[in-house]
Amino acid sequence: MVQVLSLDSCEVVAVDPDKVALARDGIPGLDEAGTLAQLFRLLGDPNRTRILYALLEAGELCVCDLAAVVEVPESTASQALRLLRTARVVDSRRSGRMVFYRLADAHVRMLLDLSREHTRHDVVR
Repeated sequence: MVQVLSLDSCEVVAVDPDKVALARDGIPGLDEAGTLAQLFRLLGDPNRTRILYALLEAGELCVCDLAAVVEVPESTASQALRLLRTARVVDSRRSGRMVFYRLADAHVRMLLDLSREHTRHDVVR
């Protein structure tokens, strides 16, 4: 019988305490990790992701424009925007009876840019 070793485990257990301490000091705590995981789950929906990229490209759009861009019903776009606004990923402003949405800040723009660059980089390899 041939023993197959997993690439995801150590063949020899030899913990480097300095590296473990350095990594442990740098990782987020459980609460922060939970918040980050929620953000990534939020971005895990293709419609919400496309809405964010539409806002990245256009700067500011109303619900009906976003629904047209993403090709979803306005109710779907509105529900997605409510979740994104609650997570502080987008901001909104009212102008009369219209509500316009935009990305919350430069960090969201950077996250979107880097994520897209990363996925495109993997395709080019």
